[in-house]
Amino acid sequence: MSCSCIRFSKICFLLSVIFCVVLLLLIPKFQADWRPRSYPQPRPPSVFNASNKSEVQPQQAESSSVGHLNDETNNIVPFVKEELIREWRLHLIDTGRSSLKANRKRNESPNSPWSVGVDHVGPDSVSAKEKLELKDIFIAVKTTRKYHKTRLNLLFQTWISQAQGQTFIFTDWEDQELRHRAGDHMINTNCSAVHTRQALCCKMSVEYDKFLESGQKWFCHVDDDNYVNLQNLLHLLSAFSHNQDVYVGRPSLDHPIEAVDHVRNDGSTTVKFWFATGGAGFCISRGLALKMSPWASLGSFISTADRIRLPDDCTVGYIIEGLLEVKMHHSPLFHSHLENLQRLRGEMVFKQVTLSYGGPENRHNVVSVGEMFSVQQDPTRFRSVHCVLYPDTAWCPTATMK
Repeated sequence: MSCSCIRFSKICFLLSVIFCVVLLLLIPKFQADWRPRSYPQPRPPSVFNASNKSEVQPQQAESSSVGHLNDETNNIVPFVKEELIREWRLHLIDTGRSSLKANRKRNESPNSPWSVGVDHVGPDSVSAKEKLELKDIFIAVKTTRKYHKTRLNLLFQTWISQAQGQTFIFTDWEDQELRHRAGDHMINTNCSAVHTRQALCCKMSVEYDKFLESGQKWFCHVDDDNYVNLQNLLHLLSAFSHNQDVYVGRPSLDHPIEAVDHVRNDGSTTVKFWFATGGAGFCISRGLALKMSPWASLGSFISTADRIRLPDDCTVGYIIEGLLEVKMHHSPLFHSHLENLQRLRGEMVFKQVTLSYGGPENRHNVVSVGEMFSVQQDPTRFRSVHCVLYPDTAWCPTATMK
């Protein structure tokens, strides 16, 4: 009886082995039958362009750049607020860059055929044009303690008086007189008052964060020696949509700057990019500003600037052109004290977006306008310009002539 049980057990064992072998032989056949097929990939979602009521497809290159930006975000700014990143990601798809075609030739002449616009982009070459009001623009004025009673007083008397609700003063000292005058529009950055790269980047970092908090459509940075022609600024920015990638200003160099790239690699390569000089002023759309967030928000701007060892305006250009690969729109309508301002004469003065004046070493470097005030009364010529634009100002002469 025991022998027959043993024999039966051996037969069962052999049958089990045979069954397992057959099963193993059949598995590859089933795998071949169930191999994933190459199904057609779904098309990316259409992006609705409100300006022309049509749908445009995002480019493949932009999709790959989105992934690249997400990787960079994880490496560079681990402490960025989640809600800010979510808002930024909504703007990663470029809704209008393909429609902003730029003419590569620079036009340095003040007699540009499009006197209130940019020299690379004419009104016919932009697909979006929105109705813009002054309340949509966040104007940041960078200053320092020693200029509160001189430069800032002049600006409050002139163009800031027409845009106090939109103008924010970024300084490095808690001035009670200025606080009384500007209220919560005076921002004490707590940055150093020394004119160094680190101090400049510190202030720009605060400017950028305050703009994002404001919810306004455009960020425009100027210095405390700039006069802003508000109507021309509105006219210029109205040629674009704030949802598009727009970076407009005037370069101080006639060639792109080249810097060692320590952000995307170990510094083994260099990157070339244009930047708009902060001394003449520049503007950035909200759509583009949100894309800058991984390298600019919540103090990240300072660390980005430290890696490339460049000042504030150069760092802005590096983030926009070098990292985001968005081309700057060169405009001859922004002016700094570094250029020859005497060439701006008569009617041309009033067609610019920003003006400036020379420092103590070059007091004669000012725009040429009618003798409304003497040079002693108006050494910067800002009062004369303002009285032409706003002749009803109380302190202006009764008769103002351009």
